[in-house]
Amino acid sequence: MTSQGKLLIVDDELSVRDSLAKWFHEEGYLVGTAEDANGALTRMAESSWDAALVDIKMRGTDGIELQRRMHEIDPKLIVIMMTGYASVDTAVTALKNGAYDYVTKPLDPDEIAHLVKNALAHKRTEEENVRLRETVAEVARPEDIVGQSVPMQRVFHAIETVGPTDATVLITGESGTGKELVVRAIHHASPRRFHPLVVIHCGALTETLLESELFGHEKGAFTGAQYRKKGKFEIAEGGTVFLDEIGDISLKTQTDLLRVLQEREIVRVGSTQPIKVDFRCVAATNKNLEQLIEEGKFRPDLFYRLNVFHIELPPLRERRDDIPLLVDHFVRKFSMQMNKKINRVSPEAMD
Repeated sequence: MTSQGKLLIVDDELSVRDSLAKWFHEEGYLVGTAEDANGALTRMAESSWDAALVDIKMRGTDGIELQRRMHEIDPKLIVIMMTGYASVDTAVTALKNGAYDYVTKPLDPDEIAHLVKNALAHKRTEEENVRLRETVAEVARPEDIVGQSVPMQRVFHAIETVGPTDATVLITGESGTGKELVVRAIHHASPRRFHPLVVIHCGALTETLLESELFGHEKGAFTGAQYRKKGKFEIAEGGTVFLDEIGDISLKTQTDLLRVLQEREIVRVGSTQPIKVDFRCVAATNKNLEQLIEEGKFRPDLFYRLNVFHIELPPLRERRDDIPLLVDHFVRKFSMQMNKKINRVSPEAMD
């Protein structure tokens, strides 16, 4: 069976170490244990680890100091703290110092398994981002956007102007005008391009689900919330958040979003603990937000927060000179996908 990952468990209680080790071993993990900081550092010197479960309250060197030393040895190590309810504040300090997350005792096997699985998935994603750093294959570049018409030249100039900045961008235009391609080009041109570009389709989710997606939630925050979940703003740390269909969100969510844009911090659903976040925001809509403001359906203060730099995308009927280029682009694209050779499109079809 393929290993799920290498996990180091550090706790001065033998029963905790043994039960966790047995459980994760049965789940397919390669597991190592240590009863104190010295033992953990020895294990790290002997081998590399993907993640570590570290108890905060231990004899001798505590978990906070051990976490610091672990990250000196391996800055990429995922560290999850284990804590009693009385030391949750200490766990929050650990998060600020670089811990991935924490769990409270008594431990819930399902919760901790879910957290470890997500942690290792996060680690693999980070490693993949490093490998793709120079290619950024999934992000569109300005040259990937097809068009030579005057309206599109204005779009290219706007991308070139705003891309290298950290300004919030509002993109408007009819459906099908290529808003997401422009967002990806902006992200590619920015200093944040080596960090995630996270896309949220706001119009496809209910108010409750959208809040959970944006801000995350705590276990038990609502029916079906079985685990703690990070929101898109946390996942996008250092990168770009793209809020598509921003004109479809409720007034309540608009209020919450405004606070995030102003304070650069989020509060997970079901929590009161603010979490600082670092992101660039790009929003898009096919609706007239100024008209929605007049109708009382969109907050004017949120509009001004979003509309720092505006890009209007022209519909195809206003850039008919680009039609031959687009036809050629899609013919070549689908020829490769379908493994068929298409030499040309007839003049009748072009007309």
